[in-house]
Amino acid sequence: MFDALSSKLQKTFRNLRGLGKISESNVAESLREVRMALLDADVNFKVAKQFIARVKDKALGEEVIASIQPGQQIVKIINDEMIGLLGTERSNLDLPRGYDQPLSLMMCGLHGSGKTTSSGKLARLLATEGRKPLLVGADVYRPAAMDQIETLAKQLDLPCFLMRDEQDVLKIADGAMAKAKADGIDVVIFDTAGRLQIDEPLVQELVRLRDRVQPREILLVLDGATGQEAVSVATHFDEALGITGAILTKLDGDARGGAALSFREVTGKPIKYAGIGEKLDDFEPFHPDRMASRILGMGDVVSLVEKAQGTIEEEEAEALAKKIQKGEFDLDDMAKQLSQMRKMGGLSGMMELLPGVAKAKKQMAEAEIDETALLRQEAIISSMTPKERQRPKLIHASRKKRIAKGSGTVIQDVNKLLKQYKTMRKMMKRMSKMGEKGLMRHGMQGLMPRM
Repeated sequence: MFDALSSKLQKTFRNLRGLGKISESNVAESLREVRMALLDADVNFKVAKQFIARVKDKALGEEVIASIQPGQQIVKIINDEMIGLLGTERSNLDLPRGYDQPLSLMMCGLHGSGKTTSSGKLARLLATEGRKPLLVGADVYRPAAMDQIETLAKQLDLPCFLMRDEQDVLKIADGAMAKAKADGIDVVIFDTAGRLQIDEPLVQELVRLRDRVQPREILLVLDGATGQEAVSVATHFDEALGITGAILTKLDGDARGGAALSFREVTGKPIKYAGIGEKLDDFEPFHPDRMASRILGMGDVVSLVEKAQGTIEEEEAEALAKKIQKGEFDLDDMAKQLSQMRKMGGLSGMMELLPGVAKAKKQMAEAEIDETALLRQEAIISSMTPKERQRPKLIHASRKKRIAKGSGTVIQDVNKLLKQYKTMRKMMKRMSKMGEKGLMRHGMQGLMPRM
C-alpha cells in the first residue's frame, strides 16, 4: 500500500532538496506535484486542498526562507503535516481495567470491510495484553458470520457467544453480557452486521444495540482500498453512532491509501489499529508518525525492531551469540534465522519498514526474488542430514543431487544456499568482534541473507 504515492512524493522531495533558494513560484510548483500525488491516491479533495494550504503557509514563512537548507525544511514541514493528518499521536482503546462489570466494544462498517476478521484479531491482541475478551456474533443477516466468528474463536482458543436462531440483536446482547459477567470476562466485542451500502434500518439497529450495551468503543472498520467513499461512510456512521475511532484493513494490498489519509481530517477521530495481512497476528496499533514515515519513503525502523523483539527468544539469541563467538554458526542456525524472517512478515513485510522501500522493492523485483525464496531455502536445509547441517563441507556433488531432489529444487539452488551460508558465516565472524551484547543488539541485519 502507498507504493505509488510514496514513489511520487520521493521524486518531489529530491527536487525540493536541490532547491538552494525558496520562492513562491518554486514552492507552488512542488506542492502542486504533492497535491496531484494525494489526489491520485484517492485522498478526499478537500483534505488534499487543506493539507497543501497548511504546508504552503509554513513553507513561505520567514524561518524557511532564511534557513541554510530551505528544501530540507519544506520536506520536514510536509512530514510534520502528514503526521498531523494521520492523527499526531497513537490513540489507545478506552478500556480501563478494574471494572466490576464487563466493558463492551462495537465493531461496525460496510459488508466486506473485514469486521469479523478484525474482531478476531483485536480479541487476540487484547488476550496477549492479559485481558479476557468474549467474541459475540451480532450479525443476524449473514449466516456465515456466525460460523466465521466461531471458527476464529476456536483458532484463538477464546470464548464466543452465539444465538444462531435469534434475530433480535438486543436479546443477543443481553445474553452475551450476562455470560460475560458470569464467566469473569472483562471485554465483550460485538461483531455487528454490515451492508453493501449504508441503509437506515441497519443504522437504527446499531443505534439500539449501542444504547443497550453502552460501549466504551465504537470502531468503524474501513477497507484500506476505500478512497473517496471512506469520507461518506465515516461521516454517516459517525453522525449516527458517534464512533470513537477506526480500524483500517487490508493495508498489505495495492490500495492507494485515500481512506487512511482522509479519515482523521474528516471525522476528527483517530485510526486506532491497522490490519496488515491475512494472518490473525497481522494486526498492529496505528502510529501516525510511523505511517507518515512509511508513506514518505523514510521507513519504519522502530516497528521493524519491535517485530524482531516479538519473534526472537532471548535465550535463543544468547545461545546463537555464544555459537557465533566460537565460530560454530551452522546451517541449523541459518534455518532458524530464515524462520524468524518469515515470522516477521517475510521479505516484503520487512521491506515495507525499511527506508528507501521503493528502491529496495525494485531491486527485489530485478533480482527475481519472491516470497517463496525463504521457504525453498528452509526446504533445502531440511533435506540435509543432521551431520550435513553441522558440517556443510561434507556436501559434495552426489549429496547436492540428493538434497535437491528431496527439497523439490535444483542443484543450482543448493549451491546458491551454500554460498549464502558462507557469506553469512564470514559476516558472523566480523560481528563476533562486537561482543555478545553487541551481537544481540545488531545481529538481525547481518542475519538477512542476500538472495
